[in-house]
Amino acid sequence: MKFFVDSAEIDQIAELNDLGMVDGVTTNPSLIMKSSRDIIEVTKEICSIVSGPVSAEVTATEAETMIAEGRKLSKIADNIAIKVPLTWDGLKACKVLSGEGNMVNVTLCFSANQALLAAKAGATFISPFIGRLDDINIDGMDLIEDIRVIYDNYGFETQILAASIRTVNHVLESARIGADVMTAPPAVIKSLASHPLTDKGLAAFLADIEKTGQKIL
Repeated sequence: MKFFVDSAEIDQIAELNDLGMVDGVTTNPSLIMKSSRDIIEVTKEICSIVSGPVSAEVTATEAETMIAEGRKLSKIADNIAIKVPLTWDGLKACKVLSGEGNMVNVTLCFSANQALLAAKAGATFISPFIGRLDDINIDGMDLIEDIRVIYDNYGFETQILAASIRTVNHVLESARIGADVMTAPPAVIKSLASHPLTDKGLAAFLADIEKTGQKIL
């Protein structure tokens, strides 16, 4: 499974990238707002750090303007994935932009039917939102599973990018089902390394070696 970082914070992205934990980055207008930086400027800097796809989202809602914005975003760097919403206009934009050779990430997917449309429109990535479905008492993992089955049935090359990931269990279940990519905030990615038994075992080892009075350095 590929790991994308859902952030526009340069320091956090760079830290995880140095550890080999970053296969790409996803951003959106809300994350850009939190970074308090210009969308073009921060996206260009992210692209200079990360070699994998960097999703940059259009802000228009009408297809023609989405296409124009997508073309502008694509000029930032060769690894830009243009992010469009899963609306009818977004699908139109996806078809045009992907036809021009751009990577396109179709976001805000909440149903398998939507995912089917995105694949037929030539999406590189489909981003089903797990956490937001959980918020309304719908199991987001069921959507990941449905999309996986449908794409495998027909050999669609669109990659399933599990999004709105909030817990380590979301990551685990997405991997078990076979999502191609997951995108998560840096804190969630770091928390994958945590386990209470690891902490307990380490504390015991350190206590025992202290009793011997030995040191390696």
